[in-house]
Amino acid sequence: MKISRSGLTVAMILIHIFSFGFMHANVSAVAPKKLVVNVLSYGAAGDGKTLNTAFIQKAIDELLAKGGGTLVFPEGRFLTGSIVLKSGVRLHLEKKAVILGTTDPFQYKNLNRWKALILADSQTNIAITGKGTIDGQGRQLALNVDSLYYIGKLDPKHYNMRRKRPNEGMRPQNIEMVKCSNIIISGVTVKDAACWVQTYDLCNNLVIDSINVISDAYWNNDGIDISDCKNVRITNCFVNSADDGICLKSHDKNHWNDSIYIANCTVRSSASAIKFGTASHGGFKNIKIENIKVYDTFRSAIALQAVDGGVLENIYINNVVATNTGNAIFIRLGHRNTDGRYSILRNVTIKNVKVEIPFDRPDKNYDLRGPDLDFFHNPFPSSITGLPGHEVENVTLENIEIIYPGRGNNGLAILPLNRLKDVPEASADYPEFSMFQELPSWAFYVRHVRGLTLKNVIVKAQAPDYRPAYVFDDVKNLKMDEIKITEDDNAAQIVLRQVENHQVSFDKSKILNVN
Repeated sequence: MKISRSGLTVAMILIHIFSFGFMHANVSAVAPKKLVVNVLSYGAAGDGKTLNTAFIQKAIDELLAKGGGTLVFPEGRFLTGSIVLKSGVRLHLEKKAVILGTTDPFQYKNLNRWKALILADSQTNIAITGKGTIDGQGRQLALNVDSLYYIGKLDPKHYNMRRKRPNEGMRPQNIEMVKCSNIIISGVTVKDAACWVQTYDLCNNLVIDSINVISDAYWNNDGIDISDCKNVRITNCFVNSADDGICLKSHDKNHWNDSIYIANCTVRSSASAIKFGTASHGGFKNIKIENIKVYDTFRSAIALQAVDGGVLENIYINNVVATNTGNAIFIRLGHRNTDGRYSILRNVTIKNVKVEIPFDRPDKNYDLRGPDLDFFHNPFPSSITGLPGHEVENVTLENIEIIYPGRGNNGLAILPLNRLKDVPEASADYPEFSMFQELPSWAFYVRHVRGLTLKNVIVKAQAPDYRPAYVFDDVKNLKMDEIKITEDDNAAQIVLRQVENHQVSFDKSKILNVN
């Protein structure tokens, strides 16, 4: 069945069919269930001092040779460097069992791209289960890597002088799996990585269920990164991360994330909670997200970004509640890739969302906070933006309530309505909700969009804001129905510039057309 550029209904049907089938899959069928051995029988010690790398790897390799099985970690703290998971092997962590990453940087290796504590490359039927913990000891590990630069043992090309820290590739993750299939990660706590907490790249048939991710240890602590994977289910997870919470990335222009289901998760982030990108070379297709709670998050509750030439399409998001979060919805089509391809962003439905945005920064009480901006600004609105000649297409927002702080102050920062053309395109800039600097509206800023429906959208400003609620600039086929704006100012609240074919059910005295 071919989906046309305007085939939103068909696309949503396909997403529902996919998600129903995958949600009810027998995930236990892919878990290795054969020989069961205890890591202690291979000489490992759970004393937190003995380096167990060789013992653990020997157990995994012998299980592989015997056709697979389960390696059990009992109560204890099992210090180790990099271990490589093999086909047919499950690591099972009993309650109070800890796989403890060593803080010695020389005990880590990489199989494909970056270093990690637990690695797998081109393996199948693998799992990490149980009620135990994978602890990367990331802050001390990262500081030890950092010290290598200053004693001349780290090549300067691996050190970011502007940020004063080693590049991501030199700081180990807790888990990295590449080109693997039939994976289960269930029940465990994954904490304190030196870089991204866990990455699944070019994998197929991945289930992540009921895990806790707690990593406010160091920079770039993304909670869960899914890159160019197919048939993925992430459910019932708690994520508290110093960078993006649950993040879909696409690093390969010949691959994309496809058939992804994310549900019943709680996320706290010093960046964005649910994010597509920033890497978006191949793209994101056929993705359903529902029943998400977000709190204390510095950037966006929902960030959908296509900026590297990939395709982002057929996305359905339902039932998101976010409190104390810096931005509600950020949808961005940009152009920062160098091979000339423009991204495509189309067929997105977001329903049943409630977000409360504070005046102060939401993550102020956390160890690692999002970076302060270097310019004066008022509270940022949600935004949906494409580029001239490359529009965001077919977006529906329904049953949305966003509570803003108000307090916009035209003495602090101002971009008046007669200067809407001065909002920068910033086509190649890093995408985030503050990228355009000061914006001329307090609730939504929309530019270069074709096909936008807003139904039962409520926006509230808790204090007066001198700006209008909505600004639409270069928008075609705009529909607004059951719109409610709560703000004390009697001035125009919906501003239209170069808007074609619009149906706006709102008090006409509050609608302003500008050149």
